[in-house]
Amino acid sequence: MRNVTYDTIIKDGRFFDGSGGPSAVRHVGIRDGVVAAISEEPLDETGCGEVVEAAGQWVLPGMVDIHTHYDVEVLRGPDLTESLRHGVTTILLGSCSLSTVHVGGVDAGDLFGRVEAIPRQHVISAVDEKRTWENAGQYVAALESLPLGPNLAAFIGHSDMRTATMGLDRATRKEVRPSAAEQARMERMLREALDAGFVGMSAQQLLFDKLDGDLCRSRTLPSTYARGREMRGLRRILRQRGRALQAGPDVGRPHTLLTQAFGSIGLGGRPLKTSLLSAADIKAIPFVIHLLRGLAGLVNRLGGDFRFQHLPVPFEVYADGIDLVIFEEFGAGAQALHLQEKLARDELMRDPAYRARFRKDYESKYGPRVWHRDFFDAEIVACPDASVVGKSFGQVGQERGGAHPVDAFLDLVLDHGTDLRWRTTISNHRPGVLRKIAREPGVQMGFSDAGAHLRNMAFYNFGLRLLRHVRDAEVAGKPFVTVEHAVHRLTGELADWYGLDAGHLRLGDRADLMVLDPSRLDSSLEEYNEEPVAQYGGLSRMVNRNDATVPLVMVGGRTVWRSGRATSLLGRERTGRFLRTGEQSRSPLTAARRTPQTPRPSTTEIAS
Repeated sequence: MRNVTYDTIIKDGRFFDGSGGPSAVRHVGIRDGVVAAISEEPLDETGCGEVVEAAGQWVLPGMVDIHTHYDVEVLRGPDLTESLRHGVTTILLGSCSLSTVHVGGVDAGDLFGRVEAIPRQHVISAVDEKRTWENAGQYVAALESLPLGPNLAAFIGHSDMRTATMGLDRATRKEVRPSAAEQARMERMLREALDAGFVGMSAQQLLFDKLDGDLCRSRTLPSTYARGREMRGLRRILRQRGRALQAGPDVGRPHTLLTQAFGSIGLGGRPLKTSLLSAADIKAIPFVIHLLRGLAGLVNRLGGDFRFQHLPVPFEVYADGIDLVIFEEFGAGAQALHLQEKLARDELMRDPAYRARFRKDYESKYGPRVWHRDFFDAEIVACPDASVVGKSFGQVGQERGGAHPVDAFLDLVLDHGTDLRWRTTISNHRPGVLRKIAREPGVQMGFSDAGAHLRNMAFYNFGLRLLRHVRDAEVAGKPFVTVEHAVHRLTGELADWYGLDAGHLRLGDRADLMVLDPSRLDSSLEEYNEEPVAQYGGLSRMVNRNDATVPLVMVGGRTVWRSGRATSLLGRERTGRFLRTGEQSRSPLTAARRTPQTPRPSTTEIAS
């Protein structure tokens, strides 16, 4: 007699399988960590450990976040609750050429500290304390020894490999090239990472990503110093193995974007899977987004396998004083951020010659750039001087005798330091353009930067915000994509492109899923919130809080988030695992997995 007992049944929810196919009300049975039944008819609840009533709610695969910097946080906080609570169950580490596979604590601190705005001293202590690995395979084993909350996958960072091979000083000198032995070692590191299941390699060409520390402070990341021979060898391995290159072109050198994009084309052979940063509707150069959309389509028609990464929400950033990465893109801003001591910074900002340089950089509106450089479009949200709160720096200057906006900004930084908090939106500010990008096949939904820029931004719930945009347009009778397609873009599409066993809810799939209340896709998704980070000494970081929107999250068939709270599993037991590219679930039920489509009206079930 067949045993049809389930560990969990989720009943009467609108079911999305992650393929983009039609959704429908279904009952989902979970047994031994995998999807064991998908049925139009109610399932037998006899002996079931948990029954979840999901009427009026959506049942979705867990979302995939393809661009994070959790490499440090995961070592001491492997639950990664800030992403899980929003339905993200698979997370990619190792973006922007940065990973902790080969470098020690001090080098990791110099690589991550300033670029990703993670306190350098905590990077050093976390890596030195937890490091038990010497290569990529051991790194994966070390991750899987932790009580992981979500599933992880990873890029190997080019700056990580280059630093470990050449030393940080030599790796950041223009005149130095890797020797033949050093090139061979980096290529061996890459092969080892791919053998361990990494999705590929991340590289960087962006020149305003600067190093922290003292030894090489304010030099750009090691990956930016690589030249053609070095990169050709690494790219050849990725192309041969069918793995992905994540790259960041330099906005100040547009030819680097074209080089990366057209480098994806196979020219009669295998294309190089390339994911490029990033498709953004930048305020400073509003026409460029249309060129990027066209470029992706052209490259793929010519035989490439090319995608832009895109954050599908307004890119709003906050800053404490002058501590914000956008100032790195011009000389006067980078000059101030180079100085670690407040007294030295203050002296610089009082210097009339420095102020003149800053004004000149600010007023230079031509050429590629990220920040719009408009202090009238920068709102002060907190300051000991309450009279300036709610105003822009431009307004403050006007009220102070017509002072230049730069002088008004520098005066307030001098008076209040990091107690001056302000915000601006850099890109993705036009809803109509966001709707167009959401339909582009050459664009991937991602670029959250979760785990980095702790005081500057919070996009942990970017997937929910996209779904709200889609749902609101549908309700208004002006749909731009279906909800099913939007779910696919956040789940199965990403997992399939990177070769990961995630993003789908088919029979035999691991039960990584979320239950979502569509009535709570509301303004709570955009509210400002902060929360202390224990592993960073209690630093208060920006977060998202919309707990009513996602009442349930499961990883591997185990409930990790329920009714606004983490369950007792998180931080104590491992629910997630390291997902190796090309590896399917080890469950014996995998053989019964169906093609990714919504089941016909019947009970589709795997017998135990």
